[in-house]
Amino acid sequence: MASQLYGAAELIAERGLDGTKIEDIAEATGIPKATIYYHLDGKNAVLEFLLGDLLDMIAGAVGVAVASEENARTRLEAAVQAQLGVMLEHPSLCRALVGDLGRATRLLELAAALRTAFYEPIEQLLAEGVSDGSLRQVADPGAVALSVFGAITLAGLSAAVEGPSADPSADAARFSAAVSELVLDGLATPGSRDQRRSEPL
Repeated sequence: MASQLYGAAELIAERGLDGTKIEDIAEATGIPKATIYYHLDGKNAVLEFLLGDLLDMIAGAVGVAVASEENARTRLEAAVQAQLGVMLEHPSLCRALVGDLGRATRLLELAAALRTAFYEPIEQLLAEGVSDGSLRQVADPGAVALSVFGAITLAGLSAAVEGPSADPSADAARFSAAVSELVLDGLATPGSRDQRRSEPL
């Protein structure tokens, strides 16, 4: 059933949740309406499931990215690309999120999942970056983690709204480089920033 529910993402993306009936979701997914109601409490729960699954995928990809032996800055750049990669691989889920962003932000369980999936790993990297010299000290790591997430998410959502990517991996790398240049260079220590700019492209 879980994989079938992805069929509802494009529908919700096109119509918004308010314009989507549970009968429409049943038709798009091939799941009987009674079965949807048995497992999920209506269409709000369908959207919550889809967004929760997207966050689970982001958490897994970011977790792999931050678990390497590289310095904190390199792992932070990898985390940026990991999140963008997941978003560009699932544009319908992202478009559904755009269509009902206000509703999604009020889902407390998703907010908690987001903290686990992204904020906490990034805050940890910020602390480790100070220790290994690859990132500078910031006054408010939580706000910085939120800002990094916001920059990534806006880039990913904007790309998803434009339509499916012909090469999600290449586009994720391109957007990641832009986000890293804009945001992460501001976190770099003077020495690591100068070294990065002197490296061949």
